[in-house]
Amino acid sequence: MSALLDVQDVHTFIGQFHILEGVSLRVEEGQITALLGRNGAGKTTTLRTIMGMTPPARGAIFFDGRPIHGLPTYEVAQLGIGYVPDYRAIFRHLTVEENLHLAERRKGDLKRKADFIYHLFPDLARLRHLKGGQLSGGQQQMLAIARVLVPDNRLLLIDEPTEGLAPVLVEQLVEAIRQLREQTTVLLVEQNFAVARHLADTFVIVDDGRTVCQGTMEELANDPATVHRYLGVAVGGEA
Repeated sequence: MSALLDVQDVHTFIGQFHILEGVSLRVEEGQITALLGRNGAGKTTTLRTIMGMTPPARGAIFFDGRPIHGLPTYEVAQLGIGYVPDYRAIFRHLTVEENLHLAERRKGDLKRKADFIYHLFPDLARLRHLKGGQLSGGQQQMLAIARVLVPDNRLLLIDEPTEGLAPVLVEQLVEAIRQLREQTTVLLVEQNFAVARHLADTFVIVDDGRTVCQGTMEELANDPATVHRYLGVAVGGEA
């Protein structure tokens, strides 16, 4: 079965530094795949490479069977890939509603998706006339995810959505991302293994810029030695 996203032996340089030295992964349609690894392993660079922001020097990337390595970022986005960076990238001086309107790819996108988005994130419905800079950190993260839901994206790349958030907001975001499985496909970078374990169907672990293993999340949860070796946490704990 062909994957919706297929990354094959990708190598990426940033300046003179060889950051990705052989990353391969597959994301099946309708699933949540967790991209795991320690800090500095190359997870964010992998997402940026898929988006064309740091083009690969070697290797291939296919989206729905089409090669996208070498395409400019705007063309990758137009094909139906949405990116939520770890720095959120909302417009702080615009309202929630204005932020969402700017995410439209076609006129009327927001009108078609508003009910789903506001059901997923009730806080945004209540605060839609507030400026982005007036939202809490968790609400800003909700807005960042909501923006990629406005157009018809078939794949979402979400980088560290729960980082630095209070536990109650983490629970809200986890439930929202879980519901996204019914609408789209997700490649999720998540440092919190407990969150990744509860969300993801499959996993990929990168270490020092290389893919070291991948499989089902159930398999990983039953392999405490691999989790400890590459992620530094104990499966039995909620670290």
